[in-house]
Parts: sequence; structure tokens; C-alpha cells
Amino acid sequence: MLNKLIAALLPYFPKNFIWLFSKKYIAGENIEQAMEVAKDLNKKGMLTTIDILGEFITDLAEAEVNKHDYLNVIEVAEKNGIKGNYSVKPTMFGLLLDEEVCYQHIREIVKKASQHNNFVRIDMEDSPCTDMEIKLYRRIKAEFPTSVGLVLQSYMRRTYQDIVDMLDMHSPEASNNYRLCKGIYVEPKEVAFKKFDEVNQHYLEDLELMFQKNIYVGIATHDKALVEGAYALIKKYNVPKDRFEFQMLLGVTPELRQSIVNDGYRLRVYVPFGVNWFGYSTRRLKENPKMATQIIKGLFFRG
Repeated sequence: MLNKLIAALLPYFPKNFIWLFSKKYIAGENIEQAMEVAKDLNKKGMLTTIDILGEFITDLAEAEVNKHDYLNVIEVAEKNGIKGNYSVKPTMFGLLLDEEVCYQHIREIVKKASQHNNFVRIDMEDSPCTDMEIKLYRRIKAEFPTSVGLVLQSYMRRTYQDIVDMLDMHSPEASNNYRLCKGIYVEPKEVAFKKFDEVNQHYLEDLELMFQKNIYVGIATHDKALVEGAYALIKKYNVPKDRFEFQMLLGVTPELRQSIVNDGYRLRVYVPFGVNWFGYSTRRLKENPKMATQIIKGLFFRG
């Protein structure tokens, strides 16, 4: 209870205070810092997905700026030889303001990545965005079939059916490509499973369906039980190592992350950066309230 109370209050503290918590999870505020983190992860045998922080803009002029920032990130990352791809949040490009403008911006980013034989992942946001983001994925995949993917969330009641419904786009030559995560947004019980065990059960059911249909999947979890469940499904279906990868957030469960790499599996780390780190950080804090107590201890009880 105390952890949750502290976590709820910390977002109202000064940003330099929150940075004490955030710096573990953020690659930095600028592109140079992001490149250094990405290079270090590559040296450790891990791939990356680079993300500029920001979402839910209120002015389409911001979307234009964000697009050019992403085009520059791709250019810089490719010049630096980074082994990784890119993630985008559609609301950062005006999804809730103008769907067509958002599509044009993300299409241009995917086109840029495809010219480098690379890939862009469309993040899934809260439930009002789900249909629009699936539509966006369908539209871009039709033009760039191997250069774009989508995030799906196992806590959403609709996800299993969404996987089935999108099989019409799937083929051996142009596999559907998903990142499967639990989900982080606060949703009503009518649209999302709430119980921990229930979410985990549906995670493994969704993952099994993807393996059955030979869909490429990024297994995005820090839950050891889900990692072990994924291992069992990989063995059950004899899934080739080039048909899946594990994915984790920067700064989270490094020991589990390293164990997956040591087991010989492909692993990708989410590398977020940018000046809009505050919202991302406070969301991470709400997901893991125990971190709040660690911050307080680190600040006031130095040994």
C-alpha cells in the first residue's frame, strides 16, 4: 500500500527527482546517448528497437516534427551500424487527430526503414486506438509486407480473435509479425482481463496460436513463468530460432535477460530516449510501485 501511495505521488515531484528512477530505463535525452546504449547492447549480443518517447499529441505540427526526428534516427542508426529496428506510437503522429495524416507519416518512416532492409514496429496503445492501429498495420503491410509489424496485448479480451482475423494477411513469404506483451494501459474489465493468472493464461494461448500458424513473434515479457512457458511451447512445436525472439525493456530484469541470451535465443531490448521521458517513466513507476521505495531509500539512506 505504501509503495502504491509513493508511486502515485512521485509524478508530482520535480523532474530531476524522478530522473533518479528514470535513468535506469531511459537511454538518454538525445540521439547520441541512444546510439551509445544501442552499441553497448549489440556488444553484449542483443538486438535493439529504438523508440523516441512521446505520445498523444494535441497539434499536428508536432507529428511533422516527430516524423523528421524518426527519419533522422534511422539515418544515424544505420550509419552507426546498429543491429536493431524501430518502434513508433501512432498517437505521436496524430492518430487521434487525423488518421490519414498519421498513416502518411508512419508510411514514410517504414519506407525509409525498408530502404535499409530494416523494420518498424507499430506499438499498440489503449483500447480506443486498437481498431485504428490494426487498420494502420493492414494498410502499411499491404505495401511493405516484410518491413512492418504490430504489438498485441494479451490482457485484451479481443486479442486471440484479432490474431485469427488477421490471418488473411499472413503468408510464408510475408509473415505477420507481432510483439506479444501483457499490456500496460488501465482498461475497463469489459475489454481487458484483470487477474494476473488470467492474463498469463491468455498470453500463452495467444503465443501458442502464433506458433501454430508460423507467425513471427517477439515474446515480450519479464515474467519468468511466461519465459518458461514460451520455452515449453517452442519445444512442443519445434519452432526454429529464426521464427521468434524474446524482447525486454531497458533496465528491467537484466539477469533473466542475460539467461535468455546464454540459452542461445535471440533477444531484443527496447531503447527509449528523448526529452519526453517523464510520462514514460511515471508509467513504469505505476507498473512497478516497489521501485518507489528503492528511490526513497537511495536518496535518503546512502551507505
